[in-house]
Amino acid sequence: MAAQPHRFRFFRAGGFDQVRLDRGADLVALDELDQKLWAALSCPVEGLEFDERTLALLDTDNDGRIRAPEVIAAAKWAGALLAKPEDLVTGGDTIALTAFADDHDEAKKVLASARQILRDLGKEDEGRISLADVTDTAKIFAQTKFNGDGIVPPASAADEPTKKAIEDIIECVGGEPDRSGAPGVSLAKVKEFFDAATAFDAWWKRAEADAAVVLPLGDRTSAAVSAYQAVKAKVDDWFTRSRLAAFDARAIAPLNCDEAEYAALALKVLSAKATEVSGFPLARIAPDAALPLETAINPAWADAMAALRAEVVEPLLGARPRERVATLTAAEWASLSAKLAPYEAWSAAKEGAVVEKLGLTRVRELLSGGAREAIEALIASDEALRQEAEGIALVEKIVRLHRDLFRFLQNFVSFTDFYSRKRKAVFQAGRLYLDQRSCDLCVRVRDASAHAAIATLSKTYLVYCECTRKADGKKMTIAAAFTGGDSDALMVGRNGLFYDRKGDDWDATIVKIVEHPISIRQAFLMPYKRIGSLVGDQIEKIASARDKALHDKAAVSAAGAAQTAEGAAAAPPAAAPPTAREQAFDVAKFAGVFAAIGLAIGALGSVLAAVGAGFLALRWWQMPLAVAGIILLISGPSMIIAWVKLRQRSLGPILDANGWAVNTRAKMNIPFGASLTAVAALPPNAERSLDDPFEQKKTPWVLYLSLLVLVAAAVWAWRHGLVQRWLKM
Repeated sequence: MAAQPHRFRFFRAGGFDQVRLDRGADLVALDELDQKLWAALSCPVEGLEFDERTLALLDTDNDGRIRAPEVIAAAKWAGALLAKPEDLVTGGDTIALTAFADDHDEAKKVLASARQILRDLGKEDEGRISLADVTDTAKIFAQTKFNGDGIVPPASAADEPTKKAIEDIIECVGGEPDRSGAPGVSLAKVKEFFDAATAFDAWWKRAEADAAVVLPLGDRTSAAVSAYQAVKAKVDDWFTRSRLAAFDARAIAPLNCDEAEYAALALKVLSAKATEVSGFPLARIAPDAALPLETAINPAWADAMAALRAEVVEPLLGARPRERVATLTAAEWASLSAKLAPYEAWSAAKEGAVVEKLGLTRVRELLSGGAREAIEALIASDEALRQEAEGIALVEKIVRLHRDLFRFLQNFVSFTDFYSRKRKAVFQAGRLYLDQRSCDLCVRVRDASAHAAIATLSKTYLVYCECTRKADGKKMTIAAAFTGGDSDALMVGRNGLFYDRKGDDWDATIVKIVEHPISIRQAFLMPYKRIGSLVGDQIEKIASARDKALHDKAAVSAAGAAQTAEGAAAAPPAAAPPTAREQAFDVAKFAGVFAAIGLAIGALGSVLAAVGAGFLALRWWQMPLAVAGIILLISGPSMIIAWVKLRQRSLGPILDANGWAVNTRAKMNIPFGASLTAVAALPPNAERSLDDPFEQKKTPWVLYLSLLVLVAAAVWAWRHGLVQRWLKM
């Protein structure tokens, strides 16, 4: 009969059905759970408040992401190795040796490795193995020179020559860290080194086979070629200039330095090496002349030319007539170049350069002394322990999954930790305190702008803070969700305090804000705050304009008075007083203005009277409804928009912006959002004094004005019979 499918149980949270993973059978049957019902399908290994080594073990393809198939494989593997999968739910960082399945081949191997570890640590009598036992692999292999990773450090060698050979290999081609952390060599590194050494030896043998041509000066040929190449370009330049001067005498002056160039140097402080004249010719240019080697040489090249004479000219040209000893002709220079050309060609074809630093003698010693065979034998001995070492790695893996797998599933297959609020989810970085609030939904982000571009779809008010610790210079950026209170005092530049999951405190500064409604209460008050802000801005503008006008008028008056005092004699005749017609015109103009103002006030009063009459004409039970209708008309639209957005508020885009593949909307409704942001409140048993010695004294004119309006309204209603009409109703 076909096996019955596993019966999963679900709970409702965040607006979607989430699977309950509280039984061992639930974990090992994850492959039967439709992935459309998973809360997430993949997540990055970075930015999570979770053990990094465990995340690396789950990320089997080492691509920096953990996907659903990798999670299923880990759960299947761990459940198969344990006799009771329920132990994965219980967890803990130690496993009893009796907890391993006795009918599973791999479980038997892992159990054997666990016992071997305990024996190596002197704990064979203990019936449990802990994470601390398998974490320090160097301690496990302390009794042996080998650890099964195929890499041998110099300390693994039993004799000094082999140890020195391993050190030479590391020096030339680099080393690889073994499990103990020490640098060592693998078979690949050994092959790379000895292949280079063999090529280097063969390259030298080609020179030695034709030494008279390739090495005309023997061991001194290399130094001679270096001295030759140091001046080759400059000497070739000089002989070319000399031939050009012989071709046309008019070229002599331009080819030499003119007086202007020397005049420019006259004002400088010249160094002993004369680097300022290094671009000048080696010597004075003359038609078909010989190059001087002792005197009349450009001081910047004097040392190099002396080295050429000592290392190249004299050894290769031999004895020459006295009158030619201190010079070098073009033909002699061409002869020297021809004699050194074979060495240059051989040197350009160099092979095995990485081992050259050891010298030819040492390289041939390593090739003929059996060093390669000795090192490869060490590596073979190390490889013999590979199975045991891999067993240790498997023991570490099962111990870590025993401790961490269940919790990871509570934050991946379902978001139990996040919605239960019993402990923080793995993506919650800590708690932010700012503006008399604490925010629990804080996630690490790399780039605030890039994260905000996607996270804004969450319909959540997000504040991005740059967090720093001056003590150690560390920095990070977080995105904090504000789901309670209001946004009046939240602005870029405000400072707060962030506590990470380890309890360390960070200075937090707001650098970016993504605005969305925080609460319906804020939406209700928003229109009135905007009206108040608009009125305040207008009053401030009017006051500023009035103040500026007065200031400008005073400045003009002061300037006029000063001009009058300076030139009273030259002042023009005083203007004639306005005529009666002009005065009449001004009076008429101002009368029109006052009439317009009066008309406006009267119209406004009529409107207010009509509104008041209409309001007072209502029955008593209709008046509260009218007031509520007016309030609803003003605040209703913003409240509706806020209500819609708050219902759409979700966790998904916040995590998606960090590289998660969230498989559901994961809503954060109003009650749940209230649990994520705590607003400041006095403790229940606190004592509070309302006496504030610096309290702003309130002026009672508002109360008096309100009472006056009520009395006037009551008198008006009485005189128009409205009170009597209400009493008859």
